[in-house]
Amino acid sequence: MKILAIEDEPREALVLERLCSAILADRLERFEVADSLGAAAVQLRETAFDAVLLDPQVQEGNGLELPPANPANPFQTIVVSARTDLALHAFECGVLDFVPKPVTRERLARALRRVTPRSESAPHSQRFLAVRRFGRIDLVAVEDLLYVEGADKYSELVLANGQRNFYDKCLGRLEASLPRSFVRIHKSYLVRFAMVSRLHVLKGSRYFAELKNGQRLPVGRSRYERVKSQLI
Repeated sequence: MKILAIEDEPREALVLERLCSAILADRLERFEVADSLGAAAVQLRETAFDAVLLDPQVQEGNGLELPPANPANPFQTIVVSARTDLALHAFECGVLDFVPKPVTRERLARALRRVTPRSESAPHSQRFLAVRRFGRIDLVAVEDLLYVEGADKYSELVLANGQRNFYDKCLGRLEASLPRSFVRIHKSYLVRFAMVSRLHVLKGSRYFAELKNGQRLPVGRSRYERVKSQLI
């Protein structure tokens, strides 16, 4: 694994390097440090890093606005910061994880386990959704998501195990960030299309998609033909 730490405190950078070495051992191919976003931009253009460990307060910059990398070399971002109030905003920006300072080996190891190898990464879609509940933030894996039901400015995430989670983003924003395996079948429903087993046409031009678990979801009239063509 190749890791770039964007950190302007030498002592903090050294702690990260030692922890990464201890956690990854011989799997750590390269560890570099950038003390500014400008320096990071240069290194990201030159090297295909797997992960970036980012302190968003580096040199008083807007660290959550990462410098662009080479499109052919996508990376995943782990925010490392004492500013836990930035966690929700960080997840909204698409980061992989948020590790609070002072950094512990156990917490950093958990974050590094989430890093997907470059050959398997999908840079334009989220792998986790940050769900806020009871004063904490939980990560819901996109791969566990069955469908999303929209409700005005908000959504409800329905997982394959039946669990439902309130999500404070509208269906349109989710549609733009989820993988193409999710299809909008109705103005209020976004579904993992591989879980659709058949379509039903009822009297009154009412259409429904039956999922593999037997559940039925409505299909919009204007979307029926498109959904039908994808299923066939």
